[in-house]
Amino acid sequence: MSGRTRGPNDPRRRERILDAALDVVAEHGAIKVTFRRIAEAAGVPLGSLTYYFDDMEHLLTAAFGRLAETVSARYRALLEAARTPAEAEAAVVEIICGKVWGTDRDLLLSYELYAFATRHPELREVMRSWMRASREALARHFDPLTARALDALVEGLSIHNSVDAEPADRADVAAIVHSVASRGGR
Repeated sequence: MSGRTRGPNDPRRRERILDAALDVVAEHGAIKVTFRRIAEAAGVPLGSLTYYFDDMEHLLTAAFGRLAETVSARYRALLEAARTPAEAEAAVVEIICGKVWGTDRDLLLSYELYAFATRHPELREVMRSWMRASREALARHFDPLTARALDALVEGLSIHNSVDAEPADRADVAAIVHSVASRGGR
């Protein structure tokens, strides 16, 4: 017995495959993902992948979509809790400085998604959907142009802070967010 969970007694198999795909992408990069590596990481037979996904394009699109939904839900929850303009700005600061990405792994996966989507148009819709969700959450508190600017700021500062030897601290981020937010209308 291989210890692999099978059949109808494994209702989460598809989700485990998606989680394993993201683990493999995080470890090896999207370009080196194979069905075999994913099956091994998920602890499922290789045939399970083609049962659920027609090809690697569909599997990666679903996996990156899962990542986008997870991060978007955290992002949206912070902004939905804000009741005042100051709270909305504080929510944006928390998105940048807090754990909206969840883990450094999730941020790394977002890099992989950006890079992979530049060469694989089928993944661009995942990116577009994620950007729409972010902007819609921001638009609860900011005009459309400011929401777009803040969305770009969130991603840019998140990326910079993840690699900078001296990342911007929370006070600096708050000042930058306030500067962008106060230039727009509400």
